[in-house]
Amino acid sequence: MQRRLKSGPLVKMLGGVALGLLVMTATGRAQDWPQWRGADRLAVWHETGVVDRFPEDGLKVAWRVPIGSGYAGPAVAGGRVFVLDWTEDPGSRTLDGSERLLALDEASGAVLWTHEWSTSYRRLMASYALGPRATPTVDDDRVYVVGATGRLFCLNVDTGEPIWDVDYVTDYGLAVPTWGVTSAPLVDDDLLLAIVGGEPDALVVAFDKRTGEERWRALDVVAEAGYGQPVIYEAGGARQLIVWHPTGLASLDPLTGNVYWEQEFDTADGMTISTPVRSDRYLIITQLYNGALMMRLGADSPTAELLWKGSSNSYEADETDGLHAMTTTPIIVGDYIYGIGAHGELRGLDATTGARLWMSDRMNAQSSYATAFFVQHEDRYFVNNDDGDLILARFTPQGYVELDRTRLIEPTSRPARGHGTDRLVNWVHPAYANGHVVQRNDQEIVRVSLRASDY
Repeated sequence: MQRRLKSGPLVKMLGGVALGLLVMTATGRAQDWPQWRGADRLAVWHETGVVDRFPEDGLKVAWRVPIGSGYAGPAVAGGRVFVLDWTEDPGSRTLDGSERLLALDEASGAVLWTHEWSTSYRRLMASYALGPRATPTVDDDRVYVVGATGRLFCLNVDTGEPIWDVDYVTDYGLAVPTWGVTSAPLVDDDLLLAIVGGEPDALVVAFDKRTGEERWRALDVVAEAGYGQPVIYEAGGARQLIVWHPTGLASLDPLTGNVYWEQEFDTADGMTISTPVRSDRYLIITQLYNGALMMRLGADSPTAELLWKGSSNSYEADETDGLHAMTTTPIIVGDYIYGIGAHGELRGLDATTGARLWMSDRMNAQSSYATAFFVQHEDRYFVNNDDGDLILARFTPQGYVELDRTRLIEPTSRPARGHGTDRLVNWVHPAYANGHVVQRNDQEIVRVSLRASDY
């Protein structure tokens, strides 16, 4: 059943500090969402007291705030919501404008401060959504943001005052990717790990998170920087920084940048979009043209071996094997993989071989580059598809089980022009924090309650 949101006031205007005191980690109590895919970039929401079904008269909207364009997802931390947007200069014919970070009060949506910088999108693919791509990364009293043209800022979370900044283009010689810079930096202890795409040997750069000073650099830029998100997984007795770039997959020591292992895997057009996913000894990436690559991680040392990979170099639905994803990060549950192919088809795969078990057309529009974002909650998943729907679902080796769905936000981007579809989409990963889901499109950002006690 399709349900719609119910507007209206929801919560008292708690101060940011008071709300921040509620924040806990995976204990069932309130939890922040401080970066891409939440805590540890795992896309797992640990809170309890969450709805099992969506109410017939719609979910309650705590607030909605107008913003500019972009599809960088929001981050939520310390009683604040951080979101990036872009506005074009009046009368501009060359896509000149300004990128901006907004800090909103989590309880009320009030704008606490903004930080803005001028940029131009004239070198980017204009037929795709305009605006920043990378989710802010919040670490204690600092927030790190990257614009679509490679401007990295470290800002004070209380005031928005700049602490340090780096320009990937002027400081590192970045050739801005066709669809802009999308990689959100990752905080690891006192380092900020970033996909920079610099020369020489600076595909990945570790900065001192407090000063911006370079601490190490690693990997050549063979083709381009790509669009991947760095993640850290502990496997084989070591913490491994996993970097998917256009010519392969690499594992690095996050403290030094030294390479543990590498696997070649060419990615057409540099589209390293979905995030590498690890479960037990499985590590998977998946791309549009060549499908998926599955690695088996070493049990006792930071090594890996190829388990299987796709054999098709086409993304036409009837010609693909395994899983050819455009933007959707898949999930691994036990020995099974669930993800979305290039035309919106939901697929279940055998993780040991990559063999397809089933397909379903029920979750997404069957359209070019259709996508969705999966967030685990207990034994089910919250799914945000690009039609703007919020779905409760389970995935099993036998098939897809849809528990409920409602409309969360209106799709406003038109990123697939010239590719067989003219539909509007919402390609934004939301934040699940403190009993709510926070989502944005090119016109507004909304905070919506998922607390069972609110219904």
